[in-house]
Order: sequence, then C-alpha cells, then structure tokens
Amino acid sequence: MDNEKENNVKHFLDLIQKSRRGKFKVYIGMSAGVGKTFRMLQEAHTLLKNGIDVKIGYIETHNRAETHELLEGLPVIPRRTIFYKGKQLEEMDVQAIINLRPEVVIIDELAHTNIEGSKNEKRWQDVLEILEAGINIISAVNIQHIESLNEDVKKITNIDVQERIPDNVLRMADEVVNIDLTSEDLITRLKEGKIYTADKIQTALNNFFKSDQILQLRELALKEVASQVVRKVENEVPKNLALRHEKLLACISSNDKRAKIVIRKAARLASYYNCKWYVLYVETPNESSDTIALDKQRHLINNFKLATQLGAEVIKIENKSITDAILNVVEQKKITTVCIGKPHLSLFKVILSTTIFNKLLNNLSSSNIDLVILS
Repeated sequence: MDNEKENNVKHFLDLIQKSRRGKFKVYIGMSAGVGKTFRMLQEAHTLLKNGIDVKIGYIETHNRAETHELLEGLPVIPRRTIFYKGKQLEEMDVQAIINLRPEVVIIDELAHTNIEGSKNEKRWQDVLEILEAGINIISAVNIQHIESLNEDVKKITNIDVQERIPDNVLRMADEVVNIDLTSEDLITRLKEGKIYTADKIQTALNNFFKSDQILQLRELALKEVASQVVRKVENEVPKNLALRHEKLLACISSNDKRAKIVIRKAARLASYYNCKWYVLYVETPNESSDTIALDKQRHLINNFKLATQLGAEVIKIENKSITDAILNVVEQKKITTVCIGKPHLSLFKVILSTTIFNKLLNNLSSSNIDLVILS
C-alpha cells in the first residue's frame, strides 16, 4: 500500500515538473544549408514583434550573409569565454540564460560537444537544464546527428558522425518541424555560395552533397518527423477523433508452407498501408522445443528470419491459449488488423475449434479490429 502511495505521489510530482518545464521546439533538416538557423531567426523576429521576451542563446551563422543579416535587432546573450590549450574559445553561457530567464531562448546546433571543462559535456544537456528552469527553447539539429540513425547515415554517406544526440531528447520535444528542400534546390544553394565559402564548394559536391545521398537523408528526415507527429497524435488527439494508424499482426504456426504465405502476404499488406507490422508465433505446450521436431524448429527460425528481412518485428510467446496470446498482443501493440492463415481443418476439428474462433472473432469485432484470413 505504501508503495502505491509513493507511486501516486511520484506521478503527481512528475506532472507538476512537466507543467513547469519549458516548451521545446526543434527544427530538423537533412543536412547543413537547408535553412534551419534562418527559420529560427525569422521566428525570433516574429515573437519579438508580438511582445515575447526572446533572446539568442547561441547562433551559428557560418558566415552566411542572409542568415547573418537576420541577427540584426535581436537581443543576444553574450557567450562565455574559455581558455583551452592556449586558445580563447567561446561557449554558450547556460547560467546567464537561466539568470536572465527570457520567455524564449534560441539555441542552435543541438548536437554540439562543449569545450572540455564545461559543466555539461553536450549542448543537449545544457538545453535540458534550461528547460528544467522553465525557459522555452527553439533549437535545431541535422538528421545525421540522431543516435539511432547513425548506422543508416554511415551507409548513405560513408561518414561516421561523432556528434550525436540520444533519441529521447527529440522525443521530449513538444514540436519537431522539418525544413525540407529538394536535392536540386540544396545543390543550387551550395553552388551559389549560400552554404559554404567558394574554396569548400567542390569538396562538398564530391562528398556529402551528392544527389542520391541527399535524397536518402531527406527520406530519413521525413520519416523521423512523421513518426514524431504520429506519436503526438496518439498522445493528444482523442481516440474517437484520430485517424486510425494501421498496425498489422500476422499470426503464424509451425506449419512451414502456411507460415511463409502468411508472412509474405502480410508484408505486402503492410507495404500497401505503409505501416508497422508484427509476426506472432504462440508456442503451446505441445509445440515446445522439447517436443517439436528439429526440422520444424529449423523452418520456424527461417520464417522468423524471413519476417525480419521483410520488415516485421517478430514476437514469440509461450501460452497454452493461442487466442488469449493473440488478444494480449493486439492490446499491447494497438493492432488494427489481425492476419491469419486459412484454417485447413476437418469438419470434426471445426466443430471443436468453433468456440475458440468465436472468442477471437467476438473480441476483435467488439474492438473494431479487422480480421483478414489469408488463403
């Protein structure tokens, strides 16, 4: 009982902390030069005109003329000066921001690594500290700096990006806005000298700024923002008003041929709906690894591999009731469509299994979940 009380108190404290925390908006882009900093400065001017106390915490213009011009008229919090290895360097002054308490602070380059000896190792940690102080933040990051996308980015660009932010930092954002450009527009901006100085343009064109690479990075950025929007809809839009986001569950048995058909057809359905999908195998007591034949085990593992290759998440559960296991997964994963193989049963088995099938059918139909029988 004491534990329950403690949990309730902790939950309430969490809610209070959440309401006190500043709002967090992140502009995301597929690469440098798409216009994230430009957009943040434009927004700062709009907020200032509307009487909002907005200040520049840290902006990196990269000597881009049109971006630099936008700094004119915006109040800037002076940077902190640090002497490191005989050089005078500048960092964002976190304490000055917290002391001044502006309503909104603009902080560029979320993935930046702070100079050695700073309170926090990373700028995203500074950002979390400022948010906790109740100050609203507008920030920016490129898609290649997101931790979970590191391997994908490496495959696309052949570059191992060292400065990264944990995915949960982006999950904390109240708004994630994609700054989108076509690869042609971005390359034109580069050639016009709007991204890098003339001496760096050719190197950039030979390396990072290749049309096929930009296109793939653009896809990653669009997918990331789409998933953030889906999460926001799930959390904020009442269930009865929200558009249904399809999630498929394909149920397979140890029957090798039937399982392959179900997996392949479910993969095509998932591709059609462009949605997340799962493959579920329920291991009943008479199909445990002790009793099931070795060749069946091998086929089952191969089918799990096939499902994974086709983009599914495989779920394996031990349960004496297949129906209960399916219904549990449906609830946990918020499944909208259940796919099963066409039952090949004798009349006697149909009569015996009718109650099981009815239970599944009744539960799914009462929850407005579709059942697809794949032949």
